[in-house]
Amino acid sequence: MTETTTATAGEVGGDASETRAGVFPSQALRRAIDREWVTSGDYRILPEAIQPASIDLRLDDFAWALRCSFLPDVDSTVEEKSDGLAFQKIDLRDGAVLERDRPYLVPLIEELALPPDVRAKANPKSSTGRLDVFTRVLTDRHHRFDEIRPGYRGKLYLEVVPRSFAIQVQTGLSLNQLRLARGDVRLGDEEIRGLQAEFPLLYLDSHALRESELALADGLFLSVDLAGPTDRIVGYRAKKNSPPIDLSRTQAYRWADFWDPVRPESGGRIVLEPEIFYLLLSAEGVCIPPQVAAEMMAYDPTAGELRTHYAGFFDPGFGYDASGGKHGSCAALEVRARDVSFMVEHRQPVCKLALERMAAPPDRLYGRDLGSNYQGQVTTLSKHFEEQTAGAPAGDESGDESPEPTAPMF
Repeated sequence: MTETTTATAGEVGGDASETRAGVFPSQALRRAIDREWVTSGDYRILPEAIQPASIDLRLDDFAWALRCSFLPDVDSTVEEKSDGLAFQKIDLRDGAVLERDRPYLVPLIEELALPPDVRAKANPKSSTGRLDVFTRVLTDRHHRFDEIRPGYRGKLYLEVVPRSFAIQVQTGLSLNQLRLARGDVRLGDEEIRGLQAEFPLLYLDSHALRESELALADGLFLSVDLAGPTDRIVGYRAKKNSPPIDLSRTQAYRWADFWDPVRPESGGRIVLEPEIFYLLLSAEGVCIPPQVAAEMMAYDPTAGELRTHYAGFFDPGFGYDASGGKHGSCAALEVRARDVSFMVEHRQPVCKLALERMAAPPDRLYGRDLGSNYQGQVTTLSKHFEEQTAGAPAGDESGDESPEPTAPMF
């Protein structure tokens, strides 16, 4: 990796406002690439890889099939730790199929040379999470997934575990995203309340929630939409034994070949079968204004045996309309019950948004100008399915999180 000198925050953003703590906006990410804090060797980082608050990361030329997942420790690199766990090297240059429930380790094209005061965080892209593909970034001599310590210099690796469907991937495909940040970026509950009053973050039936209606606990809770008659489709349940999905193809598959529709029982509830993957929608419309970003957090396990988080990034502009004519986009909820069947009811809280301050508003927002796949979408299905609106869950100007960017979400 090329050695680089450390620049000041002002040099990165090209604007004195970006000396503040915060998540790097798109213009600061471009400067970070120019400074070679994020590099890609012989590959160029394309402009379309830069999202409002994140950079798409790409798969390199091969993957290792692993016996099991792992984490490096403070004394070992990823490749040293994987020695003895990897049993097959798979060439991705012409595409390859990754099996269900098998962990794979894939080096990423991008590498990092971060300054001492800049850290990074990774999350799956929205389409990755919607297909129940579990991904986590590993770095050398660090025992945490997806969190990259300040000043890190080195390679990035991606653990990939297809859960519901086998997937076909190839070199250059992006399954996850990276955010850069400096300082304390997390907004407290009082700051979130103030933001809701000035720039509403959550809507219900096109009306901004009042402060007293917000559910807050170190973040902003979202609930699930299961309202309507018993013949209404409120989500989708992954089928087993479906054919592989080529992630480089869009609008190429019939959703009914891969998903069963989910309809509510009387009273607005559904029963989740254990270890089956479901796609549902939030009851609330989410609006992320330009000065903040968000991340969907895993659901508190003390409140029920389910997981509601794969793709987690919400970029600035998600569900946002500067004219005020629209009222947010619903978030896709990627849900799996653990161990036992579990009932969820309409408006039951199932996930939480952490809000983060931007160092400055990005010069490009999530939405139509970026060709974002999930802005205003009324179905939870990923971009790979041609019948995305057929039998879709109802929602008001709903979509998903991070651009495809993003949940994640996404």
